[in-house]
Amino acid sequence: MCPDAVDMESAGTPQQEPSSSFRDQILSNKRLTVIGEVALCSGFPTQLSLGLLLQLAGVDAINSRGQLSLFYLVTLSLIDATLILSLVWLLFRVHGESIEATLLGTRPVAREMKLGLLLVPAAFLIIAVVSTVISNFAPLLHNVVENPLEAMITSPTTAIVFAAVATIAGGLREEVQRAFILHRFEQHLGGAVTGLVVFSIVFGLGHSLQGWDAAIATGLLGVLWGVLYLVRRSVVAPVTCHAVFNMAEVFIAYSGNTAA
Repeated sequence: MCPDAVDMESAGTPQQEPSSSFRDQILSNKRLTVIGEVALCSGFPTQLSLGLLLQLAGVDAINSRGQLSLFYLVTLSLIDATLILSLVWLLFRVHGESIEATLLGTRPVAREMKLGLLLVPAAFLIIAVVSTVISNFAPLLHNVVENPLEAMITSPTTAIVFAAVATIAGGLREEVQRAFILHRFEQHLGGAVTGLVVFSIVFGLGHSLQGWDAAIATGLLGVLWGVLYLVRRSVVAPVTCHAVFNMAEVFIAYSGNTAA
């Protein structure tokens, strides 16, 4: 048979479509990869690893007075924020995704910042409603009498340090993290609403050190900031609202601790 005939036969043979089992395997592998990315950027692996490294370096979580160490807390929070932000940037780049389009969208930044500021009272309203409901109907959920983090804010220096950490590790890091995870859920893991529910629960549980009532309130704040991102498709308003709320909480705690 001449070469031309072989080429014509090859050209006339239809290419086989990948089997459904092969496609399912590809999708399964993709989901596993995405689950790994979400778990990595959830904060738990990085914080556990950093906590272990700090202890190996001789930096204890508890100081000589039996309280949380300010140095340990600040160091852990800022390094973890740097790691999470770097991981999100790296994963976007690896997948060829636009960081600006996913995190900033197309809305004017100044307008989004203004919206974030306007929603700060809504965040405090959530806290007030949760506190009132729990104190009246489920007081056992108020299982931590004194918030261990707020108790540390006893001087102008600690107030400023906590405000800086609350802005970077709270407002910026947690909202970029939330946007990344919601984006991944929306793409591959059952949708944005599923991601919002799952990560809001995880977000609340991550604050259980401050009490179960605080965990519930924080989880609901996570819903507020997550919905805000999904509606606006920009992290600017959630970052602004979260950061200003955290800073206000710091200075409220400082005022309460130094009033006497």
